[in-house]
Amino acid sequence: MSRKTNTAQHRLIRWWYLMPLVVIPLICLAGIRPVQEATETRPAVVEVVQAELPLHINEDVERWLELFQTVLKSDFEIFLSRRGAYGDLVRDALRAKGMPEDLLYLAMMESGLKPRAVSNVSAVGLWQFMSPTALQYGLRMDSYVDERRDPIGATEAALDYLNWLNERFGSWYLAAAAYNAGPGRVERVLRRYAAGRIGDENLYWEIIDHLPKETREYVPRLIAATILGNDASAYGFVVTSTERYDFELVFVPGGTSLLRVASALEIDVGILRNLNPHLVRGVTPPSEVYGVRVPVGGSQRVVASLAKGPDTRRADD
Repeated sequence: MSRKTNTAQHRLIRWWYLMPLVVIPLICLAGIRPVQEATETRPAVVEVVQAELPLHINEDVERWLELFQTVLKSDFEIFLSRRGAYGDLVRDALRAKGMPEDLLYLAMMESGLKPRAVSNVSAVGLWQFMSPTALQYGLRMDSYVDERRDPIGATEAALDYLNWLNERFGSWYLAAAAYNAGPGRVERVLRRYAAGRIGDENLYWEIIDHLPKETREYVPRLIAATILGNDASAYGFVVTSTERYDFELVFVPGGTSLLRVASALEIDVGILRNLNPHLVRGVTPPSEVYGVRVPVGGSQRVVASLAKGPDTRRADD
């Protein structure tokens, strides 16, 4: 090999080792960056913050505490017994929305926890909905179905309404008052006697004398019922537990009577009426497939029975 060739090779080797010193600055100047490892991203966990119902004690509340433990004790024990049927349903819905679970007692004061309750002003159901508010919050009302009587549908609608009232007034006491008297009336009283202020639970007590008579008693009753109901045995109440509101849903053809479903299950039709208080005629709406609530474990029997065709037995068989 010639000296000239050997010199050329040495130059090439030196240039190869110098390449990084030349290329790396050029890469940086060009804005090229090394590829980074992908980092795993996870969705943020949203925690529902559970609100609490404040429990103020004053003479108005103490009067209701005494009434519930004396002249109204038997009635209150009946209300508490119905809590066994619907209490978990309502509390679960309140918890899911981050609302005070003690608002269960608002339904108790409204209806005694009776889905078929009807007031003297035609408010209906567990949450005593008037027709316009029920329709506004998406409840179905026709000649076959009145969802104000549906413990599940009415509860969802009532909690949406109460949530809206609380956002409007910034107070669960004022929200409860507005649920009873109407938001417009409460707003007018606040403007006239509280300079339009909102967002303070104490405001209810400031304006209480200017509210309708029923609304003046509404929040004190609610507070008293909550205090006693949450520790019923300690206050000497004897509560008979009622069966929890549990069911399976089975879809049946339009115009199917509850009597027909009860026949398939060989149970008293009254059981189905209690599970489906919103079916006001005891029959599903015609021309639509409709879900009927049946006792847990009964849906397959209903499906099998209806698949055989109409029940041709006579009533006296």
